[in-house]
Amino acid sequence: MKLLLDRILEGDGQAVTIFYKKYSPRIYKYLLKKVPREDAQEILNDIFIEVIDKLAFLHDYKKILPYLYKIAHNKTVDFYRKKKIRSLILSKLPFLELISKEIDRPDFQYEKNLIRDRIENTLHSLSFQYQKILRLHYEENIPVKNIAVIFNLSCKATESLLFRARQSFKKTYERI
Repeated sequence: MKLLLDRILEGDGQAVTIFYKKYSPRIYKYLLKKVPREDAQEILNDIFIEVIDKLAFLHDYKKILPYLYKIAHNKTVDFYRKKKIRSLILSKLPFLELISKEIDRPDFQYEKNLIRDRIENTLHSLSFQYQKILRLHYEENIPVKNIAVIFNLSCKATESLLFRARQSFKKTYERI
């Protein structure tokens, strides 16, 4: 195992493939018990990206499987936390739910335009950084890990920034 992990650290793509094929079925099975099938594969990929990124910091190579399960657990917790935040936003900002349900009704066009204007006015009143992170995440559907690269921040710092941007958006939206 140590030899395989050393090869991964040296950038050997074939070693990464062997590692993935060896451990991904177990982790995927674990994820299927915890999250919906359509989300399990994406989370699985995130897990292996994180493990490979942090492999140099793993001191006991014999503990690779528990390490994988620990990261899988943490990613599952993150998944449900994000899901809860999104449902909370929808419940706190009813216009989002309204738009999603009524978007195709022609008689709603006027109201829809008013809501869009209100959203745009709210966004324009936020700082450039908050505007950018909200647009990247919600309009362009860019995952937090990719936004972190754009902003040159860690994933956790990016999640915090996104949280603060949402909070600011909610407060501003209620005032406008």
